[in-house]
Amino acid sequence: MPVWRYMELCLLHPQYGYYVSRDPLGREGDFTTSPEVSQMFGELLGLWAASVWKAIGQPPILRLVELGPGRGTLMADALRALRVLPPLYQSLTIHMVEINPVLREKQRATLSGVRNITWHDTLDDIVDGPAVILANEYFDVLPIHQMIKRETGWHERVVDLDANGRLVFGASAEPTPRFEVLLPPLVRAAPPGAVFEWRPDTEIMKIARRVRDQDGAALIIDYGHLRSDAGDTFQAIARHSFADPLQNPGQADVTAHVDFQALARAAQDLGARVHGPVTQGDFLKRLGIESRAANLMAKATHEVSADISDALKRLTEPGRGGMGSMFKVLGVSQPDIVALAGLSDEEPDRRTPS
Repeated sequence: MPVWRYMELCLLHPQYGYYVSRDPLGREGDFTTSPEVSQMFGELLGLWAASVWKAIGQPPILRLVELGPGRGTLMADALRALRVLPPLYQSLTIHMVEINPVLREKQRATLSGVRNITWHDTLDDIVDGPAVILANEYFDVLPIHQMIKRETGWHERVVDLDANGRLVFGASAEPTPRFEVLLPPLVRAAPPGAVFEWRPDTEIMKIARRVRDQDGAALIIDYGHLRSDAGDTFQAIARHSFADPLQNPGQADVTAHVDFQALARAAQDLGARVHGPVTQGDFLKRLGIESRAANLMAKATHEVSADISDALKRLTEPGRGGMGSMFKVLGVSQPDIVALAGLSDEEPDRRTPS
């Protein structure tokens, strides 16, 4: 079967899928996301949402949407920060897009005191109107197509069985006709054996169309690369360590890096405005995370202050263990929003180098 179908089954099979049957987060799970690292992350995203509300004229109802909201930690922290703005806080309706019943229950517990909150299976289910959409580590689990270059052209990469009944990678017998004409020059020139990954534009197009037509903005935060390029990033994570993605299907988180250039191009093609991308470290620093950390540490014990300092480093610094440069941040908005907080208001050059 194609890699995209294998990934889809591993994550979303109605009985055995990784994301429909468990809580994968935290120390007892398989990975930790930024909201689990520190309350500062969600608080700053809440204030970012407030800046969008002001930029679109302070509408009387604002839909605050989160895609793939984990345990509800990010939303809880964002709402705590937004309570300092009563006119905005009173205008909010909360929308959680989540298919995992286990995580829905965790979210209900985390957000038990929140009014006007609704759960949905897809973004399409949310009523029209101005919205701020948050998508933290959402795109990396959307299934990818992998293409492998051979002398005969680009072939779809597949998952097959070897003579011993073990899962192995292979390739379709025939190349995909004229696939290379769709590729950026940098990828087209890749040598035989190179792998190129791509995702359908369905989800980013939903987001771009929503903010273009209904007013508002979306914030996409994920790990990935700034420009489209060849490379095999398909991976599995179990118990906070990398694992073989072909071992124990459905028992590990399988993901692939996000191509931010492809996201930006698709959003722009639909007429939405794109802001960034920038690194997560730069984004959070522009929003004032260092000042927020200093304020928290000033009121904390020595031990708690050390934890806050460690969290700040993990969220903003590059290098091993840091999320600051691996994670990127992309804003997508209605066309007449010139700038979004924390993101460059200069249109980046999206031409792929030849």
